[in-house]
Amino acid sequence: MAASCEHAGVPSIVTEPPNDPDPDPDEDEDSDGGEPPEPKIRETPEDIKLEAIANTVALHPSRDILVCGDVDGDVYAYSYSCTEGENRELWSSGHHMKSCRQVRFSADGLKLYSVSRDKNIHLLDAERGQLVTRIRGAHGAPINSLLLVDENILATGDDGGTLKVWDMRKGTDIMDLKQHEDYISDIAVDQAKRILLTASGDGTMGVFNIKRRRFELLSEYQSGDLTSVALMKRGKKVVCGSSEGTIYIFNWNGFGATSDRFALKAESVECIAPVTDNIMCTASMDGYIRAVNLLPNRVLGCIGQHVGEPIEELAKSWDSRFLVSSAHDQLIKFWDISTLPNMTVNEYRKRKKKHGRMKSLTKKAHGENDFFSGLVEETETKQEEEGEGEEEDEEEDDSDSGSD
Repeated sequence: MAASCEHAGVPSIVTEPPNDPDPDPDEDEDSDGGEPPEPKIRETPEDIKLEAIANTVALHPSRDILVCGDVDGDVYAYSYSCTEGENRELWSSGHHMKSCRQVRFSADGLKLYSVSRDKNIHLLDAERGQLVTRIRGAHGAPINSLLLVDENILATGDDGGTLKVWDMRKGTDIMDLKQHEDYISDIAVDQAKRILLTASGDGTMGVFNIKRRRFELLSEYQSGDLTSVALMKRGKKVVCGSSEGTIYIFNWNGFGATSDRFALKAESVECIAPVTDNIMCTASMDGYIRAVNLLPNRVLGCIGQHVGEPIEELAKSWDSRFLVSSAHDQLIKFWDISTLPNMTVNEYRKRKKKHGRMKSLTKKAHGENDFFSGLVEETETKQEEEGEGEEEDEEEDDSDSGSD
């Protein structure tokens, strides 16, 4: 659980000499003999203000450290803390000549990989931010997405739809395949490190076999850009976000066509961050972070917002206590998600019917203002129009739960 917000303690009062009949309390607190106030402990770390918009943010796998890459090509590392005033910039790196698109830590937290619009791949020392290795001209088009498959294997996707898989021990690619007609927005891998999944702006999800180093298939075309991809339900389900605000759901080994879809009342689903096997957080161009339950498909409520600013990326802290978001307001914000795994769909369903608006799930979400009255689940309206009730959703969940 997150620490509760505690106000600073009252400083001890210094006793004035007898010859001062009218001591000034303010002067007492500033005198050399006074003790400093106790540090204020917040529920979440303070916002980090950046000099430029951050396209990407990644969190250290075992420490309270984050790294972000911005539109100027700079990479910054910060330590974060719930103690007020304790966020610190650790280092900055300006090795990229153009916008940094994604950054990712290695599993041990010692290495940091970054890709850029300058078509280069960089490997940095995560402790000091020093450049270790650079692969120049790694792609023929600007690189847009990055995934660490394991400690030696790296996957990258570019704006032209090309996927490459790299063996970083040799610094060379072992797969170079162009199957998409538009940019690759995101990449995911299964637990066995065998199958790569790509989301693309052409509206398809790609399936690639790393072990056999070959392309398997493309999904059917969807109506909008696929902006993100993630595995849910212990790897039995694959979810893709889209530019039209719809989440497309695929069965594992049923990649050709969707098994379900879920429309959010959102401008888009730019990124997805799984929190549990059933619950994920989605971020949108409208600036809102929604918690969504998968099968039955429900919007649980609002985690937080960047008011009126598109969100670029979400990341979960190593201890699953915080969700971190970066947006066009040049802020990195922290949200307390420690209670999210305990939420149940049935509890939310009753509240949804009673209030008719999206529930605020954190103190920082500002869910009680009038603007939220319109942020209700669009799927519920569509189901009523089509005669589909919640009971039918539950039956669908039961039938899907055993699928592979």
